[in-house]
Amino acid sequence: MKGSDGVKGYDVAVIGGGPAGLAAAIESKKHGAGSICVIERDRELGGILQQCIHNGFGLHIFKEDLTGPEYAERFIDELKELEITCKLDTMVLELSADRHMDIINTYDGFMRIKAEAIILAMGCRERTRGAINIPGTRPAGVFTAGTAQRFINMEGCLVGRKIVMLGTGDIGLIMARRLTLEGAEVKVVLARRGYPGGLMRNVAQCLYDYNIPLLLHHTVVKIMGKERVTGVLIARTDEERKPIPGTEELYDCDTLLLSVGLIPENELSREAGVKLDPVTGGPVVDESMGTSIRGIFACGNVVHVHDLVDYVTDESRRAGRSAAKFVQKSLKEEGLLIKTKPGDGIRYIVPNLIRVDNLDDTLELFMRVSEIYRNARLMVKADDVVIRKVKKMQMAPGEMERIRLDSKILKDREVSVLSVKVEKEGT
Repeated sequence: MKGSDGVKGYDVAVIGGGPAGLAAAIESKKHGAGSICVIERDRELGGILQQCIHNGFGLHIFKEDLTGPEYAERFIDELKELEITCKLDTMVLELSADRHMDIINTYDGFMRIKAEAIILAMGCRERTRGAINIPGTRPAGVFTAGTAQRFINMEGCLVGRKIVMLGTGDIGLIMARRLTLEGAEVKVVLARRGYPGGLMRNVAQCLYDYNIPLLLHHTVVKIMGKERVTGVLIARTDEERKPIPGTEELYDCDTLLLSVGLIPENELSREAGVKLDPVTGGPVVDESMGTSIRGIFACGNVVHVHDLVDYVTDESRRAGRSAAKFVQKSLKEEGLLIKTKPGDGIRYIVPNLIRVDNLDDTLELFMRVSEIYRNARLMVKADDVVIRKVKKMQMAPGEMERIRLDSKILKDREVSVLSVKVEKEGT
């Protein structure tokens, strides 16, 4: 519906049509939101899932082992059944704190949208060569792992024959296997730290099972070649991840793939004035996935980088429910506010804030540890009182930890800070 000022109005607008945006839109509709619009800048819904043709999706949500497109299809079909409006190939140019958006595409042209609630679900982008400052020439043949994945799985183009990969993110590990299956030679995978950055199951299934060499404490210090990559110079790194002089070794290759981290896509969030967490790079959120601006919610990889799409779906459903409640004016803005605080060995905790009056029966805390731990415990404190201890055989920075708490514990006492720390065995 257009207002007298020509502005199109919706109850809920979702920016991003990937797994987070799809789940959030569907959940908003199921919980009473009327008009919903999903805005996606790609030519089809599904986001990154469309190029993830490997299996391993849906084990938690559907109790099935699905590929990425299969997982996305289930939500796309449900979205269509609910008759939720989608605008594909559409870019959001501007987002304001009063929930106005300027968007543009080839079939509507320029439009202005006003939403009662907005859900940010823009996902994340890959760090590039420029972000990590690798010296050398600028030849063809340097790709991020996600770009290579799209070329191979969606465009049918092989990016190279002799591959060196820097970084051990999950997409990179999966691409090492994919390239091997396509007949390319992955000569080596390098990790600057002393441990891989991705899930251990991907390290085992994608590298060890295919005899792909993994070198820890190594990095690329120079790229060779003029028109096309002809080789890379690698070197061993010290404990501070800096190259050690005199340890250089030349690897001949025609392609360098980078899997060196993901950055939440928060240009629109920043433009609207949403407060960002300096550790995650995503918005500061509360238990309802609400941001620092009333009526704007966030979910999925735009908040913090997830390991499993199933966790993205769970989190996004919560954001969708909260947006619907906000539109219906049943989401409480007052009441006891608890801050979460990462303790020893914990990099961050999501959510950052907890409004007790909005809690469901259970509260989920997501976090990542700062180093590898074995036979340790995650200790949860409400102020100075220990309320939960979770024993862990192994924890690594590349794998997200999740703790579920009974909300009754927080509702029955006056708590100001909820903290989590790693307690090593024997302490």
